[in-house]
Amino acid sequence: MNEDVKKGLLGIVVDETEISKVMPEINSLTYRGYAAQDLCVACRFEEVAYLILNKDLPNSIQLKKFEKEERDNRELTKNLYEIIKHLPKKSHPMDLARTAVSVMGLEDKETSNSSPEANLRKAIRIFSKTPTALAAFYRIRKGQKLIKPNNNLSFSENFFYMCFGKVPQKEIVKAFDVSLILYAEHSFNVSTFTARTITSSLSDIHGAITGAIASLKGPLHGGANEEVMRMMKKIKKPENALKWIKNAIAKKQVVMGFGHRVYKSGDSRVPTMREYFGKVAKIKKNKSYEKIYDIIEKTMIKEKNIYPNVDFPTGPTYHLMGFDTDFFTPIFVISRIIGWSAHIMEQHAANKLIRPLAKYKGNKYRQVMDLNQR
Repeated sequence: MNEDVKKGLLGIVVDETEISKVMPEINSLTYRGYAAQDLCVACRFEEVAYLILNKDLPNSIQLKKFEKEERDNRELTKNLYEIIKHLPKKSHPMDLARTAVSVMGLEDKETSNSSPEANLRKAIRIFSKTPTALAAFYRIRKGQKLIKPNNNLSFSENFFYMCFGKVPQKEIVKAFDVSLILYAEHSFNVSTFTARTITSSLSDIHGAITGAIASLKGPLHGGANEEVMRMMKKIKKPENALKWIKNAIAKKQVVMGFGHRVYKSGDSRVPTMREYFGKVAKIKKNKSYEKIYDIIEKTMIKEKNIYPNVDFPTGPTYHLMGFDTDFFTPIFVISRIIGWSAHIMEQHAANKLIRPLAKYKGNKYRQVMDLNQR
């Protein structure tokens, strides 16, 4: 038996998927064959969510039905609201997201039904309710009154409304929508692989998404957008950026928001997100973070030949929108629930228990000595 170790499963193909692919021939992340940046131009987030879950873009009737189902399922139970109210105020919102989805699993009457039809219904319920749970915690920890979902608003508009009590300019909403589209799915990343591994044991969708959220929390995955913003806050102003990044490179520090396991010459999502970062900065009349961004990007490419990933422009964009830094990754969650759900259903459709091998490097066989002889 070949026991060559591939740390991190680097280069190992473990299964097949129809959901997404980085297509080198067009240098782009694609969802069901559509380039993500093209979807950002032509579609709202709800259309892309439908595409990922249902394998094709919706027509107007299908979209209207999908939107109605999403809006009708936004409200939380009184029990879940009470749980959120009693969580420690200093809890990380990712832990709230994980807990909320787990409670949804306790409350859902179809939790144990993993048929394709039930899983799709549950996926939409999780997708609909998780933003409400996060927004509730956003306000509770600030000592503000809860704002219930407004079913007359789009997915993105409603999230702003529940967090801030108002909907911002349409350009801000569009930028947020674009970020959700770009975050919605990315093949066998660590959180998606976690979800599929959990699913492979025939566990339920709530459990698989709970595990995926725990995986996404890590700074080497979803948490990178938060670390980018913390880095920018340390730099403070553009005049400090060049010295800061050169010092970081000299000390061989990891610069968050750069590099990617899949993209070697630049994340295809970055140009689109960078464009909308610029639009938000212009509306907010704050060019400081853009200048810091450009200096760091230019220096990292010149000195290390390492390009930014989508977390680099997304972090400061969310900051300018008014979100607390520790809410950046939870925003990632409300988008990626769609990708996870599609992968969970795909895993169920052709399931095989995921059980890799490990190369043992511990002690050779040892005999157990009696206690008085040790």
